[in-house]
Amino acid sequence: MAFFIKTLGQILLLGFFSITAANSNACQIYAAVGTGVTLPVEYEGLTKSHTLTWTHGNTTIFNRQQGKVTTGKPGDITTTGSVWLKSVKLQDQGTYRADVLHPNGTLAKTWTRRLCVLEKVSKPRLSFVCDANAVNLICHVAKPQDLVFSWTLDKKTLPSETGQNLSRSLSQLKVGNGFSCVVTNKVSTENSETVRPTCKVSTLCFRTKTVLGVLAGGIGLVALLLLIIIVLFVLCCFSMMTMSGWLAITILSVRIWKSQRTLALSFSTTLGGDSQFDLGVSS
Repeated sequence: MAFFIKTLGQILLLGFFSITAANSNACQIYAAVGTGVTLPVEYEGLTKSHTLTWTHGNTTIFNRQQGKVTTGKPGDITTTGSVWLKSVKLQDQGTYRADVLHPNGTLAKTWTRRLCVLEKVSKPRLSFVCDANAVNLICHVAKPQDLVFSWTLDKKTLPSETGQNLSRSLSQLKVGNGFSCVVTNKVSTENSETVRPTCKVSTLCFRTKTVLGVLAGGIGLVALLLLIIIVLFVLCCFSMMTMSGWLAITILSVRIWKSQRTLALSFSTTLGGDSQFDLGVSS
């Protein structure tokens, strides 16, 4: 029982540390590359007698003790202790921490946040393809991962459309309808140019699947008829061959019978005609 409780405690402890680690990797502040961002501490009682230290990861980026700045620039810090980062780069992302100490060295305030620096989204390009029943629109953008897509029809947002592709039935499409896609990340938003698809409704009476089904059925019927014709032809040839065989046998039998009769008459004449032999052939 004690072993079970110990094991359960270890599992819960590991789960707690996993959740804590996941939360520490989550971004609380976002900034676009090339822009400035403020990391707000907002300690209202901050004075020059306090010690203020800012760190980025394990690197100290600002330190002030008794009003003397030993690391960083005084202009980077506001009166409440917030730090201003100018024109951030991708390598500026990470965990930032601020510690405020009283003049006696005791902790007055601590602040920790994770900054994520992202590139601004590029302007999307919209294209469309028409098929028999619908128009399919595609929102092209560089690096589409982790982006949020939305669509507008005649400058009105389509709330249920959040994918990179949009399909619209031709029966719903009106002449002059204008579509655009909107691409967003945590730091920027870009809109495509408006596109007005020009698709014509198919003049076929039946849908493509129906037509293909009819064609497939017709081909099957033609194949069946050809098979029947081939079978009948083979049977006819076989029948003709059988009749020809019987006719040939009959003719051969008649010829053999005539040959036997002629031979018998010749033999009878040779013997002089006086002797009668029963050759088994009637005259």
